[in-house]
Amino acid sequence: MADTKLKFSSVQSFVDASFFQKLSTLKLDEFRLDETKKPISATVGIKSVSQREGTAVSLNDASFGPIDPSLYPPGSILSLPGYITNFNTIEEFKKLDKSTFIKDAGSQIYNDIITKKVLEEPSLLNKFEIISFADLKKFKFFYWVSFPSLSSQWTITSQSTITEFPEAMVDWINTASLSQKPYFVIDQDSRPQLLSTLSTSSTSVHVGFIDSCLIPDKPSKLLQNFLAALSIYGFTTVTLSIYRLSGQSYTLQLSDPSTDHTKITGWERTSQGKLGPKLADLGALIDPVKLSEQSVDLNLKLMKWRVAPELDLDVVKDTKVLLLGSGTLGSYVSRALLGWGVRHITFVDNGKVSFSNPVRQPLFNFEDVGELKAKTAAEALKKIFPLVNAEGHELEIPMAGHPITNEEKQRADYEKLEQLIEEHDAIFLLTDSRETRWLPTVIGNAKKKIVINCALGFDSYLVMRHGVEGNLGCYFCNDVVAPTDSLTDRTLDQMCTVTRPGVALMASSLGVELLVSLLQHPKKHYAAADESTILGKLPHQLRGFLDRHETMKLQAPAYDFCSACSKNIIKGYEEESWEFVTNALNDPTYLAEVSGLAEVQAKAEVAMAEFEDGFSDDDWN
Repeated sequence: MADTKLKFSSVQSFVDASFFQKLSTLKLDEFRLDETKKPISATVGIKSVSQREGTAVSLNDASFGPIDPSLYPPGSILSLPGYITNFNTIEEFKKLDKSTFIKDAGSQIYNDIITKKVLEEPSLLNKFEIISFADLKKFKFFYWVSFPSLSSQWTITSQSTITEFPEAMVDWINTASLSQKPYFVIDQDSRPQLLSTLSTSSTSVHVGFIDSCLIPDKPSKLLQNFLAALSIYGFTTVTLSIYRLSGQSYTLQLSDPSTDHTKITGWERTSQGKLGPKLADLGALIDPVKLSEQSVDLNLKLMKWRVAPELDLDVVKDTKVLLLGSGTLGSYVSRALLGWGVRHITFVDNGKVSFSNPVRQPLFNFEDVGELKAKTAAEALKKIFPLVNAEGHELEIPMAGHPITNEEKQRADYEKLEQLIEEHDAIFLLTDSRETRWLPTVIGNAKKKIVINCALGFDSYLVMRHGVEGNLGCYFCNDVVAPTDSLTDRTLDQMCTVTRPGVALMASSLGVELLVSLLQHPKKHYAAADESTILGKLPHQLRGFLDRHETMKLQAPAYDFCSACSKNIIKGYEEESWEFVTNALNDPTYLAEVSGLAEVQAKAEVAMAEFEDGFSDDDWN
C-alpha cells in the first residue's frame, strides 16, 4: 500500500442526566463557592460497540468517584481519569480563556510523559477536562468537554489483518487493571506486558492498543497521546497492533513520527460540528416532584455557602412537628416550617373551616368552608409541597375546668393526644384558649419534648419555649390560679380571635425561628435562656407590642407551684394518667390543691388579713 498519514476518529462524550443531578448535589453540599478542579472519571465501552462515529465516553453519577470494575462485565470497559471545573457564574464560564486552559491540560500530559509517569499509569494519557456552570434555579447545565491531544503524525507503511485473537490478549482484557488496560508492550511471544516494561534504549517497538472504535482504518483518538509519547521517547519505527473486541483487529507499521507538544487540541464540537459548549436542560426531564424537593433545599443550602456554613439543616429536616391548632397560627407556622425544610408536620384541630377563615388562614380557600380544619390543612400543605409528610387529626383536647360529658370519646381523644406527642419531637401550642394548652403542656413536659407556645392579643403576642426539668418556666408559671373554664358565657367578640391581622404572622415566624435556633444548640431545649447558637441568642420569651412596635426579651424561672409543670403535677400525671386528667377536668379546685397553689393562696389571704388587722379605720381616713 502507498504510504499514508495515520488519522484518528473523534471522541464524543455522552453525559447522563444523573451526572448533572450529582453535580447539583455536590455543588450545594460540598463544592459551594469552590471553583478548583475536582477529580472525576469516565468509562469507554469496548464490547458491543455500535457502528457510530468515534469513541463514546460515558459519564453518570458514579463518575464523581473511582470507577468500580465489579459493576461491569469483565473486560467490557476502559476508564478515563479527568477533572471538572465548575464556575460560580455564567460570566466566568464564558470569560475563561479556552485556548490557555486546554494548553495547560495538555502540558500536564506532556509532563507526565517526560517524567515517565504514564508508563506506570497509562490511563493518564487519556485525561479529559470538563468546564461547567450549573444554574441550579432553572436546572440548566452549561458544559464543555475537552480531550487534550498532543499533535502526533505518523506514516503508515503497511497494514495487516489479525486473523486470530490471541488467548493471552483475552486474558489481558479481562484481568488487567483499568489504568493499565488501554496500552501495553507486546513481547516476542506476542504476549501483552505492562507498559512499565517499555525499554527506550531502542528506536523500534511493538505495542498494543485496545480500540473502542469500529471505523475501518481509523483508530480512536485516544491513541494519539500514546503515539506522541512513543515519539517523545525516541521511537521512529512502531509496530502497532490494534485490538477490537467487536470488529476487525489489525496491525500497522508506523514510521517518520512528527510530534509538536506545543500544539494541543481537543475541545469537543457540538452536534452541528461547531466548537462550543453544550446545554443540558434537566428541568423538562426531572420528575416535577423531585424538582420541587431540590428547589426547596436549594435556598436552605445556599445559607451554608457564606452566611452560616455550620448550620445543621438535617436536624431541622428530620424533626417531627405537631401543631395543636390548625387555624391562623397553625397555617402560618406550617408554612414557615416548610420554608425551613421540615418534612413531617401533623395538624390537630376539632373545628371546621368557616367563611371568615380563608382570608386570615392561608391554608384554606372559599371551597374549603365546612371541611375539617386539620385534614384540610394537611391536604393543602401537600399541594404546596407534595413530599411533605402531613397529617390531620380531628381531636378535641380535654380542657382543665371543663367537666367530662362523654368519657369514652374524651378518653380516646386524650390517649390519641398522648400518642401524637410521644411520636413527635416538637410541639406547638397554637389553640385559641388557655385551657386547651394545659394538658399538652403537662404531657410535653413529662415526655421532655420541645414545646413552643404562641399566643395572641389584639395588638400583642407572646412566643416562648417551655423549660424541662425546672430550668425555665412554662405558659402557666406566672398564674396564681389554676386554669378554669373561660369559654362559657362569652360574647361574640370574646369567642372569636380578635387581633390585628399582622400579629399572627409575627408570632408564627418568631415561633418557628425559635425552634430552628433551639435545634442548632447541642443541648436543644435544655439550653439556658440567652445561650447562643449559629443563628444567635436563644431567648426564653418574646413579648411583642404592635402599638409601640416593640419586642421585649424576657426570662422567667419555673414556678414551684405551677399548675402545669410543677413536680407534683408531673408526678400526678405520670402515676395516675387518665384518672389525674379526669379530676382536673371535673374539679375546678383539683389542680390548685395538687400543685400547692391553694396553699399559697391561703397563706396569702392570711398574710393580707394580718396586714389589715394592724390598721384601724382611722388609719385610712
